Amino acid sequence: MASNQQTRPSIGELAKDTAGKRIGVVMGEIGGRVQMRPIQGGREWDAKPDDVAALTPREELSARLAARNGNRRVGL
Repeated sequence: MASNQQTRPSIGELAKDTAGKRIGVVMGEIGGRVQMRPIQGGREWDAKPDDVAALTPREELSARLAARNGNRRVGL
């Protein structure tokens, strides 16, 4: 693997679904889809593996702060 390629986020890590423009926690992978859950809990959704990307440190900080402050909407 080239050093400039990003690895897919692991279970339990925050990630972004670039197609759905949502941030969530990676819960697992079944049937070729990645299951993700909103940071504050709620209904999981499926994302295509190619659409799941690691967050930048700034995006992760923003998402965690929004969740801590109780904001429901966390965008990219």
